[in-house]
Amino acid sequence: MKELGEYLKETRINNGVSIEEASDDLNIDSFILENLEAGNIRAFKDVLGIKEKIKAYAKYLGLNPEDVADEFNDFLFEHTSKISLSDILEAEKKRNKEKKSETKKVSSPYTIVKQKKVNKNFVYLFFTIILLIFIIVIITINMLIPKEEKITNELLDMKDKGDYFEFTQ
Repeated sequence: MKELGEYLKETRINNGVSIEEASDDLNIDSFILENLEAGNIRAFKDVLGIKEKIKAYAKYLGLNPEDVADEFNDFLFEHTSKISLSDILEAEKKRNKEKKSETKKVSSPYTIVKQKKVNKNFVYLFFTIILLIFIIVIITINMLIPKEEKITNELLDMKDKGDYFEFTQ
């Protein structure tokens, strides 16, 4: 990684670009660029995530980003292939223990318990469905119950025309 970092640094200097200028142009923290150029891979938590920054930096410097990424991949393969399986398993056990210890937190009676937030979209959806059901029920009831006014108006129209019979007991 140091060779790749030195290559990036030499290219930047030959192009007459300062580290601050490159940092501003790429919108990448100068700390990251300095550590890349120094080959200090331990400064990064996510080694795989740094690959995109390396490609962007190489492109900015006028280098072929794919070639630089390939060199970085070679470094990663070399670096990770030297880690033994037992070390990987041990690190995973340690990480699992840390996760378990995080979940077993002791709280005092004065600790404020954060309540789970309800998704606003769910609430809106719920009330929309309830409203739609209510509207459908009202329309259905309105269609099924005959209106007295309508019947009365029809009878009055028939009376005016003389088309009705009076029923008497």
